[in-house]
Amino acid sequence: MTEKDKEKFLITVKSNTKDLFAFTKLVPNRKKRIENASKEPIISDPINDLARKLHPDRQYLTISEIIDQSKSAKTFKLKPDQELGTKELAYFRAGQYLSLKVKVNGVEVTRPYSIASSPSDALKGFYELTIRKEEYGFLTNNIWDNWKVGTKVVSSGPEGFFYFEPLRDLKNIVGIAGGSGITPFRSIAKTIIEGKMDAKLIVLYGSSEEDDIIFYEEFKNLEREHPDKLKVVNILSCEEVSLKGCETGFITTQIIEKYCDVKNSTFFICGPQIMYEFVANELKRFDLPQKRIRREAFGEIKDIVNYPEFPKEVAEKSFKVKVHIGSITKEIPAMATESILVAMERANLAPPSKCRSGECGFCRSLLISGDIYISPVSDWRKAADKKFRYFHPCYSYPISNLEIIVPRHL
Repeated sequence: MTEKDKEKFLITVKSNTKDLFAFTKLVPNRKKRIENASKEPIISDPINDLARKLHPDRQYLTISEIIDQSKSAKTFKLKPDQELGTKELAYFRAGQYLSLKVKVNGVEVTRPYSIASSPSDALKGFYELTIRKEEYGFLTNNIWDNWKVGTKVVSSGPEGFFYFEPLRDLKNIVGIAGGSGITPFRSIAKTIIEGKMDAKLIVLYGSSEEDDIIFYEEFKNLEREHPDKLKVVNILSCEEVSLKGCETGFITTQIIEKYCDVKNSTFFICGPQIMYEFVANELKRFDLPQKRIRREAFGEIKDIVNYPEFPKEVAEKSFKVKVHIGSITKEIPAMATESILVAMERANLAPPSKCRSGECGFCRSLLISGDIYISPVSDWRKAADKKFRYFHPCYSYPISNLEIIVPRHL
């Protein structure tokens, strides 16, 4: 490189004194710009307009297509309901969810479902939600019986923190999924394949039956076409396995080590509660930094009484909860083993909620009197909230009579 070429890359660094002196010109320059600015009122607000598009309070959708994925899972394709005012869908990050607002027998409930389509599909005008029917599911049975093409659905904007962040996560992503927990990994896989995410994805997917593997053929095709970006390993816990290339049993340390570069990967986990607990114990053996393990919120705990700190003496009791929500004050019954959120929904109070896992803070409420048990799994409250008795009803359980103040969201 010649001296003349070097001069092109020279950077002049001012001294600390000159840099500090430059700050003295900021205020005078700002005043000049204000004086010279147009006196016409600002009509457009592009920043807030963009914020409203990305983070709408509600989205009005309609079902345009229903696809059977397995014996217990269906994919619902949702498009904007133009008649009700949703002109376009909010963009999102692969791995996020929508919180659906559905009326069941006159009672409004919310449930979060991961978006199975890619963010680029939102720009094309549709979301896809793949929902698995639960044997004793309160909402999924209603969905199976009532949702058809043309059914109107109300949802939140995209929510959640279960997404790849290059400033935090390693480029080797290991997705550990169980059951319908595979859905966010379809979104992540499609985003990687589209070239919108600089990462490689290995999915370890546990299923209990061969005919209930969700996206089996689709993932096999994507893996065959893009072997450098995606690998999917199916792990079956059923007694007889006829599918080739599958592992048997559960997602153990041995299987994780067999397929993954453990020390150079970030783990994303999504599935039922029992899978979280099992996989958490398996990953402990690798002694990984906590930031390398990402976990999707799995909803309400179904067996809170089994937690050691839960007071067993109140397990069969029902308490009275005095609820102040907006201009309404109502006393409702609540079982000790059900979340306060569920008790309010059963009383048709339509309380605010999104994640149902204590994570998002949308249902944040004030405890005026009484005692509650808060799940240690997802107590995401700040120190100030703990000090001043704020709590999340979705992850809190009554262990005495209560009085609470709940926010009323539109």
